[in-house]
Parts: sequence; structure tokens; C-alpha cells
Amino acid sequence: MTNQPTIAVDQVLDCKGLACPMPIVRTKKAIDQLQPGQVMEIQATDKGSLADLQGWAKNTGHQYLGTIHEGDVLKHFLRKANANETKLETKYPHTITNDELAVKLQKKEPIVVLDVREPAEYRFQRIPGALSIPLGVLEENLDQLNPNDEILVICRSGNRSDMACQLLAEKGFSQVKNVVPGMSGWTGPTENQ
Repeated sequence: MTNQPTIAVDQVLDCKGLACPMPIVRTKKAIDQLQPGQVMEIQATDKGSLADLQGWAKNTGHQYLGTIHEGDVLKHFLRKANANETKLETKYPHTITNDELAVKLQKKEPIVVLDVREPAEYRFQRIPGALSIPLGVLEENLDQLNPNDEILVICRSGNRSDMACQLLAEKGFSQVKNVVPGMSGWTGPTENQ
């Protein structure tokens, strides 16, 4: 049996019980309190926080070190970037509102609604016909999508879908839009199970 080394952290952020986008919102605020090179442990129970934090770290230059699963708690470790490593956080520029998406669905336009939430979120409330590919596994499942299709990406609040849109655009998908505010504000038809 090997002894796992203890991870020294400079700050612990408790986000247990919080749903997307709150773990990432709190992390953004808390990382400002750290010095470059210091490490933060973010404790979360939202399974989507893994993809959120990995994507956010990639977009900002902070280093995602890894995640340890302890029961229902995910312990994420981030290292604050030095000034020469950071980048301005970018937002995907092409968006569509929930209402605009509802009109496209009503007119039966040839679109793909891509839901990048976690499987449990998708199962209990989704737009009829939406394709489920969680953000954390999107890159390995790009072959399920046609780069020429109009793809409208949705999550709970617009954060994960923003990161998904950026990834798709980097991979050559040209007709991608982020649905805002996403399922948290969706009043159109839904299905479950």
C-alpha cells in the first residue's frame, strides 16, 4: 500500500451543496485573494463543477492540478497563475436567447440542440430532442456532431455552454451559438426520464 502525499493548499473554498454556476462564481472571487503560485482547494458536490473548473482554468491561464473524489465531495485543486501566465477570460460572442430558440423549435428549423449538462440534470428536465453530451466528455465525442450543422448549445446557466461553444469553434464548428440564460430560464416544452 502506497502512502499518498498530502496536498498543501493555501486556501480551502467550501462550495458543497451549490449548483452551477455558483462553484465557479465563488472560485473566481476567491482566487483574487491568492498570490501567484498558491494553491486553492475547492470542495464541491456538483458533478458539473469538474468540467466548469477545468474549462475556466484553461480559459484564464490558471492551472487545474486535479480532482480527488471523497464520497460525494469533489476536491478540485487549482494553482493561481503568475501575471505572465494569465489571460483575459473570454466569452463566446455568438448567443441566442431562450425565446429565439423556442421560435426555431416551433418552426421545426433544422438545428441541433446540444445539452452539455450532467446526465442527471438532462434526465430530469430537457428540451425534447436535445442531444446530451456533458461538457467534460465533449471533446472525445465530437464525432457525434456535424461541423456544418447549426448547433445551439445549452446548459443550466450559460457558463458550461459558453465553454462548449468555444471548444466547438476551436475544432472547426462554424454555426455554433450559446443559448442564454439556458435551462434555468427555459419556459418552453420539456421532457424527462
